[in-house]
Amino acid sequence: MSNIVLLFSGQGAQKVGMGRDFAENSAICREMAAKADATLGFSISEIMFEGPDEELTKTSRCQPALYLHGLMALALIRERLPNLKPVAAAGLSLGEFTAHAAAGTFSFEEGLKIVGKRGAFMEDACNATEGAMAALIGGEEEQVQALAAAADVDIANLNAPGQIVLSGTVAGIDTAVARAKEFGIRRAIKLNVAGAYHSRLMQSAQEKLAAELATLELEIPSMPVICNYGASAVSEASEIRSMLGKQVTGSVRWTASIQTLIAMGHRNFLELGPGKVIAGLVGKIDKDAVVHSVEDLASLEAAIEALG
Repeated sequence: MSNIVLLFSGQGAQKVGMGRDFAENSAICREMAAKADATLGFSISEIMFEGPDEELTKTSRCQPALYLHGLMALALIRERLPNLKPVAAAGLSLGEFTAHAAAGTFSFEEGLKIVGKRGAFMEDACNATEGAMAALIGGEEEQVQALAAAADVDIANLNAPGQIVLSGTVAGIDTAVARAKEFGIRRAIKLNVAGAYHSRLMQSAQEKLAAELATLELEIPSMPVICNYGASAVSEASEIRSMLGKQVTGSVRWTASIQTLIAMGHRNFLELGPGKVIAGLVGKIDKDAVVHSVEDLASLEAAIEALG
């Protein structure tokens, strides 16, 4: 199957054991895991493969873990299907960095270093603020915007039609959850997260990340990479830096990003990451889209059979 778009997972998809069967069965993946451990200065592979869950769930750990897992899966796909030439890439939040690595915007190691720092900066921002998030089910974007304004919180994720996430202070999120029905939203569920991702409470992390991105050498991506913040393809180095930075406090416009890819004529997707989260969201955005999800060796075999 041609015309394949790569999609990479974001924070929350991680689970203990991720990537272990890749490393056990592939020399390339073992090398990548060893390189990641050396680059980060701690054993991210051991945390991925063995846990414990509390350690893997930390922002500073799960972000590099998901980056490594996504690129391991891609390495195996490329090894088995050398003629597969992806036409575009995108990633959910953290996954945007994995998408850029897949497109050669920066090297595996350089990307891993910046992702490790991003996770640490965001963890520090969580620890320094009292933040929370809530998922809203069954609300239109305009209704959610009105609720966010009333509760003085931010829209973190526009994940799929009727699935939007708010982020902000604990008091603001509690207000939003309590008042959601007033604004025509069916359900509001407070999320079990460490802080207010993709909100103004992440400003310190955004500023630190922007300083790191300013020193990062970037190449022109080998394929279009759709950014979360603008929901558009980025190729200029200054624009890539700007979009990756703004994404930390800005909204992840996933619905619009997938719609951009569909408008480009792409409906065949390859999800690389644990849990099939992205497949679920893409299915809500466009019921005609086809998503092959790769999270372990069994799903890799099924995707290769379908794509080969």
